[in-house]
Amino acid sequence: MLKVLRNLKESWVLVLTIIILLCIQAGADLKLPDFTSKIVNVGIQQGGIENTSPEIIRKSTLDKIMYFTDKDNEILEKYTALESNDENISRYPILKDESLYELTNVTSDERKELDEYFQKPLMVLNFMESEENSEQIKTQFQNSVNDPSFQSSMLQQIDSQISAMPDTIKEQAAYSYLKKEYEAIGVDTTKISNNYILKTGVQMLGVAFISMVSAILIMLFSSKVATKLGKTLREKVFKKTLSFSNKEFTEFSSASLITRNTNDIQRIQELLGMMFRVLVYAPIMAIGGFVAVITSSNFSMAWIIGLAVFLIILLVIILFATTMPRFKLMQKLIDRLNLVSREILKGIPVIRAFNTQKREENRFDEANNNLMRNSIFVNRVMCLMDPLMMLIMQSVLILIIWVGGHRIDEGVMQVGNMMAFLQYTMHIVMSFLFISMLSIMLPRASVSANRINEVLEKKPSIEDKPKNKQAKFDNSKKGLVEFKNVSFRYPDADSEILTDINFTAKPGETTAIIGSTGSGKSTVINLIPRFYDVTGGEILVDGANIKDVPQQELRKKIGYVPQRGMLFSGTIESNIKYGKNISNEEMEKVADIAQAKEFIDSKEDGYKSEIAQGGDNVSGGQRQRLSIARALAIDPEIFIFDDSFSALDLKTDRNLREALKTKTVGKTVIIVAQRVSTIINAEQIIVLEEGKIVGKGTHSELLKNCETYKQIATSQLSEKELGLEEVK
Repeated sequence: MLKVLRNLKESWVLVLTIIILLCIQAGADLKLPDFTSKIVNVGIQQGGIENTSPEIIRKSTLDKIMYFTDKDNEILEKYTALESNDENISRYPILKDESLYELTNVTSDERKELDEYFQKPLMVLNFMESEENSEQIKTQFQNSVNDPSFQSSMLQQIDSQISAMPDTIKEQAAYSYLKKEYEAIGVDTTKISNNYILKTGVQMLGVAFISMVSAILIMLFSSKVATKLGKTLREKVFKKTLSFSNKEFTEFSSASLITRNTNDIQRIQELLGMMFRVLVYAPIMAIGGFVAVITSSNFSMAWIIGLAVFLIILLVIILFATTMPRFKLMQKLIDRLNLVSREILKGIPVIRAFNTQKREENRFDEANNNLMRNSIFVNRVMCLMDPLMMLIMQSVLILIIWVGGHRIDEGVMQVGNMMAFLQYTMHIVMSFLFISMLSIMLPRASVSANRINEVLEKKPSIEDKPKNKQAKFDNSKKGLVEFKNVSFRYPDADSEILTDINFTAKPGETTAIIGSTGSGKSTVINLIPRFYDVTGGEILVDGANIKDVPQQELRKKIGYVPQRGMLFSGTIESNIKYGKNISNEEMEKVADIAQAKEFIDSKEDGYKSEIAQGGDNVSGGQRQRLSIARALAIDPEIFIFDDSFSALDLKTDRNLREALKTKTVGKTVIIVAQRVSTIINAEQIIVLEEGKIVGKGTHSELLKNCETYKQIATSQLSEKELGLEEVK
C-alpha cells in the first residue's frame, strides 16, 4: 500500500495543505463543546456572571462579607465608593439610600484572587439567608445574644456544613447570591445573561464556520489529490502494460489488466478520500477529546469512553477477521467475470454457429453468481456495522446521561459540563468509528494496491539496453534481415518451437515463408519486431542485432500487417493514418495499392466513414486491406505480411501483389502465406516443418528438391499451373 501512496509526492503541496486544514478543523471542533458548556453553565445557570468578585456591591453587603473573611484590606483596596452625582444616581437609584462600591481596574490575575476571596463569604451569606436556614439561625442568634461562644460555634457549624458541600453547589450558591445582589442594586441581570449568551454564541458560530470552511476545503483538496493519484496510477499501469511483451500478456490476462487499471485504482481513490481524515483528524480528535476530559472535572466518567472504545475495537476485529478473506477473493472474481464476458462477446458468431448459447449463459451465470454470493456475504457483514455502531453510540449516550444525571443531582457536576462531556465522548467515539471504517476499507484497498504493484513491479522480459551499450544501424545494410542459427521456445514450454533457423531477406526481394499448420511460420516473423526474444542465435536488421537497438527505432523500420486485421474505433482515414500522418493524396494512393479504394468510395462518407471497435462493421477482407494500407502509409524499409492475403479472393490477391511491386521497390518484403499462388514469384521461399527449415530457394527449385513444398503445391494447384510437366 505504501508503494502506491508514494505517488502522492506529486501532490505534496495539496497534501500538506490538507493536513494543516485538518488540524485547524480538529482544533475548532474540540473548542465547540467548551462553548456549549459556557452557554449552559455561565449564560443560563449563572445568569451570565463570570466572576464571584462583584463589579458593584452595596456597602451593607460588603460589610457582611468582611465578617466572613480575613482579606479585608486586599478586598477594600480594589473597590472605590461611587459618588452620589446625578449620572450615577440615574444608573443606580439605590445610591440615594445606600452607598455603593465599584470594582476598579484590576488585572486578570488580581481578579482571580478576588474571586477566591469572595467565593466563600458569598456562599455563607447565601446559606444563611436561604428561606430554610435564615429563621432558624436568626432565632438561635437572638437566644444566645449574650453567649459569644455559642455564636462562634454556630459559625463553625455553618462553615463545616458548607465545606462538606460539593464544589459545584458552592459555586452556584456564590453566583446565586451575587445575582440577587445585582438585582437589589438595580442591575439588569437578564441583559447580562442575554449579552453573555449572544457573545459566546457568536464566538461559537465563528469557530463552527471555520470548521465548516476547513471541511469543505479538505473535501475539495482530498478529491483533487485522490483523482490525481488515480490518474497517475492509470498512466503508470497503462504505460507499463505497453512495455510488456507477449510473455507478460500470458501472465496477466487482458481482463485482469483492465480490472487493475479501473476497479482496483478506484478502490485506492475511495480509500484516499477518507484516509487523510482518519490518519490526521481522527487521532487529533481522539487525543484532544480525551485530554479535555481528563483535565476537566469529568474525569470520573472517563471509564465510559474506555468502554465505548473497547466495544468498537472488538466489533472491528470481528468484522475484519470475517471479511478479509472475502475481500481478497472479490477482485479475483471480478477478473473472472470480466474474462468470461470478454470471451463470450468476442466469440458470439462461433457461439451462435454451434448453438452453445445456453452453455455460455451457464458459464456467465456461474461467474456472476460466485461474485454475487461473495458480495452479498461481504455486504451483509458490512451492513451490520452501521446498526451495531449506532447501538454502541446510543447506549453510550444513555449511559452518560444516566451517570451524569446522578452526578448533577449530587451536585458534583453541572449540566453544561455533562453536555460538554457528551460532545467530547462523541468526538472520541466518532474518531474510532472513522478508524474502524478505514480498517474495513483498507483490506480491499490493500488487495487492490498489491494487484497494481504486481503490474508496476513486473519487469518486462524484453527491454532496451542502456544507451551507452546500444548499437547503431548500418546504413550500408539498409533493409537487410538476417537469421543466424535462431532457435526459440515459448516461456515455460518443454521443447523448442524453432531450431537452427538461418536465412537472409534482402532489400528489393520478396522472401516467403510457407509450411504446414503449426510449423512456426508466424513465430519466425514475430521475432523480427521483437515481440519475443530468441532463445538462441541472433537476428540482425540493418547489420545490428535487434537486442542491441531500441525497440522503438527497430519498429520504425518495419511495416507489420498481422494475420487478423486489427482496426481501431474511429474512421477509415484515422486507421490508414494511424502510423503516420500522411497527406490525403498519399492516403488515397496507398488505399488504391491495397485494393481498398473501391469499397471506400462506395461508402457514403468515404474516408470519413466510421469504423467500429476492432473493425467489426467491415468484412474480414476489408479489414485486411485497410491494415495493408496502414502499413504502406508509413513507407518502411521492411514489410512483413503475416498471412495477410488469406481473406482475399484470388483476383484481389493478384491485383494487390502486382500493385505492391511499385510500392516495395528496394524494400525488403517478408510474406507468410498458405497459398502457393501468393508466393510463386518470390525470389526466396523458406519451407518450414516442425520448426526447422526443410527447403530454401525459388518456386521452381523447391519443386525439384523439396518434397514438403511439392506436396503443399500439388495440393493447391494442378501440375500444369505449377509447371511440373516442364520439370519432368
